[in-house]
Amino acid sequence: MTRPSSPCPPISDEAWPDRLADMKGGFATGLNVYRTMAHHPALLRAWAPLRQHIVKENALGPERLEVVILRAAYRLGSDYEWSQHVDRARKLGFESDRIEAIRSGAEGHDLLLVRAVDALLDDRRLTSAQEAELAGIFGRDAVIDLIATVGFYSTLGYLLMTYETPLDDDIGYHPSQIE
Repeated sequence: MTRPSSPCPPISDEAWPDRLADMKGGFATGLNVYRTMAHHPALLRAWAPLRQHIVKENALGPERLEVVILRAAYRLGSDYEWSQHVDRARKLGFESDRIEAIRSGAEGHDLLLVRAVDALLDDRRLTSAQEAELAGIFGRDAVIDLIATVGFYSTLGYLLMTYETPLDDDIGYHPSQIE
């Protein structure tokens, strides 16, 4: 049985909403996830400042951020986010065994981050002990950013999976490569 076409496929440059004309050519047209979100221009516009903080100004730093995003993507079952961020992690120098460990048994600081993501997704909170340990190692701003990142990528994952957003053409990794 074939599933009907998505009601919200990524919007092409030619069909880009006039209400988002000022966002054309920036991050919003760079990825299919945002081209899908552009079906709701007010949401995409409101999303932009939070995206800037989560993706560019996060207190976790680039490597720890990728661990958190990869674990959230894996746990949510979001092939799009997993693939996108495997690609980004590799550009940051992550080896395949480290990436696989984020799915199945990380070590050290990666393990603390993996367990924090799992707690947020499973229990909807960090325990006091987890929060204190993470804050002691990474700082309280990083803990709050970790919580916000899991929420941010959960929302993206729900959107991507609901609308079956296709992988971006430039992604060199596809989900079947690590099983």
